[in-house]
Amino acid sequence: MSIMVPKIEVVDRSLRSIRYLEHGWPTDLCRWHAHEEYELHLIVGTRGKAFVGDYIGEFEPGYLYLTGPNLPHNWVTDELFEEALPLRDMLVQFSHDSIEKLAIGFPEFSQVRNMLMSAKSGILFEGFNATFARGHMESIRDHEGPERILAFIRFLVRLNEHAEKRELSVAKLFQPAGGSKHGRIGLVVDHIVQHFKEDLSVAQAAKMANMTVATFSRSFQSVTGHRFVEFVNSVRIGKACGLLYATDDKVMSICHQTGFHNIANFNRQFLKLKGMTPTIYRETARKGLVSETETTV
Repeated sequence: MSIMVPKIEVVDRSLRSIRYLEHGWPTDLCRWHAHEEYELHLIVGTRGKAFVGDYIGEFEPGYLYLTGPNLPHNWVTDELFEEALPLRDMLVQFSHDSIEKLAIGFPEFSQVRNMLMSAKSGILFEGFNATFARGHMESIRDHEGPERILAFIRFLVRLNEHAEKRELSVAKLFQPAGGSKHGRIGLVVDHIVQHFKEDLSVAQAAKMANMTVATFSRSFQSVTGHRFVEFVNSVRIGKACGLLYATDDKVMSICHQTGFHNIANFNRQFLKLKGMTPTIYRETARKGLVSETETTV
């Protein structure tokens, strides 16, 4: 089976609307997996590499993540940590429906939904106070019933207020919204994701969105947070990441499969976005995404 395919985890929420878990290291729970629930994940101990969608980055104690539905993820502790640890991870899993129903009943809570949209790509809350985060997690753990729900909501509100939210994976679901500016930009984004190998100029994209080039360029950056060309390159590099760790295709072949016309530009854009060469990315991903039973003696 391809290492790109995550293990699908089914979370039983028949008795509780949210699920709290914590575990040490090593453990069978550390594996490349995905589930329908959002996951709020705090690293308590060790250092290593985080894998979220096509993202690979370093983690250390205090790092706090939010992953969206069906977004594969894993946190792999560096091999230099040889001693077992009783507590490495604290996490909460919750469903999209629960938040939607809460927002319907309490419109003030709807602001949190924007954060959850970003979580479809995975979020790292940079600079969030680790002691504060752990205190919130412990409060969720130590309470039951309505008090647990209240503790969870308090944490979500604090996270939504936090300014430094870093989106991690290029893979992102973008939902167009009718004929609005966001909707028209969404149509272009959807086209880019579906037809990433095809050349698309700013002028062509602007025409697709029924905007002037200047208006489109401003609107695109406002809605997506990226300049047009940067976004196209990001999507292509994201697709390349999947091919690198799921296939044995040569780097030159992947370059052309993802819409780049020359290997020099492909390597340059890959290094810019991922901080490593395509070859190093492949080696790192394959080492990190294999099961613990294959990597742990």
